[in-house]
Amino acid sequence: MQPTTPLGALRALMQTRGLDGLLVPRADAHQSEDCAPHDNKLAWLFGFTGSAGLALVLADRALLSVDGRYQVQVQHEVDTRAFEIHHLHNEPVTQWIAEHLAPGARIGFEPLLMVNSQYEALCASRCEPVALDSDPFDAVWHDRPAAPCGAITAMPLELSGESSADKRQRVAQALRDAAVDYLAITLPDNIAWLLNVRGSDVAMSPVPHSFLLIDQQGDTEWFVAPEKLASLDPAAIAGVMISPPQAFVGRVAERAAGRVVALDADFSPVALRFAVEAAGGTVRWQSDPVTWMKALKNPVELEGYRASHREDGAAWVNFLAWLQREVPRREAAGDPITELEAQQKQLEFRQQRASFIEPSFTTISAAGSNAAMCHYHSSPETNRPITRGEFYLNDSGGQYLNGTTDATRTLSFGPLDAPRRLHYTAVLKGFLALITLPFPNGTQGHQLDAVARRPLWELGLDFDHGTGHGVGHRMLIHELPQRIAKKVNPWPLLPGSIMTIEPGYYLAEQYGIRIENQVEVVKAAPGFSRFSTLTLIPIDLSQVEIGLLSEQEKVWLDDYHQQVRETLSPLVDDDARAWLFAATASLRVQTGA
Repeated sequence: MQPTTPLGALRALMQTRGLDGLLVPRADAHQSEDCAPHDNKLAWLFGFTGSAGLALVLADRALLSVDGRYQVQVQHEVDTRAFEIHHLHNEPVTQWIAEHLAPGARIGFEPLLMVNSQYEALCASRCEPVALDSDPFDAVWHDRPAAPCGAITAMPLELSGESSADKRQRVAQALRDAAVDYLAITLPDNIAWLLNVRGSDVAMSPVPHSFLLIDQQGDTEWFVAPEKLASLDPAAIAGVMISPPQAFVGRVAERAAGRVVALDADFSPVALRFAVEAAGGTVRWQSDPVTWMKALKNPVELEGYRASHREDGAAWVNFLAWLQREVPRREAAGDPITELEAQQKQLEFRQQRASFIEPSFTTISAAGSNAAMCHYHSSPETNRPITRGEFYLNDSGGQYLNGTTDATRTLSFGPLDAPRRLHYTAVLKGFLALITLPFPNGTQGHQLDAVARRPLWELGLDFDHGTGHGVGHRMLIHELPQRIAKKVNPWPLLPGSIMTIEPGYYLAEQYGIRIENQVEVVKAAPGFSRFSTLTLIPIDLSQVEIGLLSEQEKVWLDDYHQQVRETLSPLVDDDARAWLFAATASLRVQTGA
């Protein structure tokens, strides 16, 4: 009898290959946060749609590990009678293997989908790691979507601010300084930045799936499907050798003999380590130097961010004015606005901006208890009405010709109860504490994380996600290497870095709160830096316990709202301008003081 479920089919295949278990990651060969449907194995196998996860499939049980962002969501998506849910970081799968499986258990994995640190942890678990020489899902996923083949376009110099040739020479110099012969790059956004191109393999992730090899003279070989280049002017990649992606691992092996090959310690697939070592080469584990070069934006890129945020801010104001007008009216008429309707309307307002291309990620349009899932995405099955009695959380952004935006506002349309007001105020105070904070040059993100959490900690509360992340320049919404989170991150926040600040609070099955601005790190007093806001969107103060705000916090809010009002009032629709002025009025005006 043939297996009737994806899990059954996979188990049958495992048996034929003599495997006791199989590791199934969410990641693709590029460790992408947003992978193509072709690579989204956890969605096919479990129904889990989140961006981070790892499964262990055994003959008699299956474990799915997800991080804190998805602990609530996964309960709604996955049949917990068939699958055990674990925490990706607090309960590592390799630790579970060591504690529950007999030594020598044969655990299969795909070397292109596993990074070296994961491989080392697997080896330490006392199992027998079995490197698979082909993708097992090709044999069982019969209606598997085709691998992506999106067109690649140029990022012109007037938007990128530096030629690809100059960037490649910078990388070559870094390799010479480090005594490295070759650098193998697998991160799509690093390749996009280095070659001044953008891709379309995955919606809202404008980077091409490809690989790249560069030597210390700057000679570059790009492993990319040639059909993706059909509309790209060859002059845009002059001096770059083109080869098919399938040749990448073999070429690394071919070039590695007697040479030093740099691999990213966190993101290079272990397949490259195997190839280099088998060829007699030496692996130099380090961070890809492109990651850091890309993180420090040049003046052209920075101005692009600022311009895109002015455009996005105008779209937000038009949307918020519409919401504030229509939510009470439609609810009173018995036809409330829903999450999906609001999401579509917001997209329409963005599409009115001349430089808008597409959303920068799937909008989180979440009413009431749905907002307790940090990365909730509305669907016809979960679509809730937006009402005056609950918070509505909107986390969204846009890809514009000259930049990428990401912002969150939590909104209310009527009076809310005391706990909601207190929690909203605590989140706002954490946001204000961090965005107003000067910090010494070289400060790392984890050193700042507690500042945004303190108001919540004082209430005995916390949130299980990071406080801030890097944002790419018309690229990925989550960009390495800097991050603001509890987890130690060794990269400093330097002028030219683009980050978000986004504390939150989530009460399962009741509500979620998050306030997020995108910011630029700029110079402050000698030896110090600070955050300068890029996001220009009014912050809802209707549910704030004003008495809990300090004078400094009130001044910052008034100054910020004045900046928003003066910048956006010439750009918004006529019927939104009055709302903008009211929403950005001085706190003294709003409170009658």
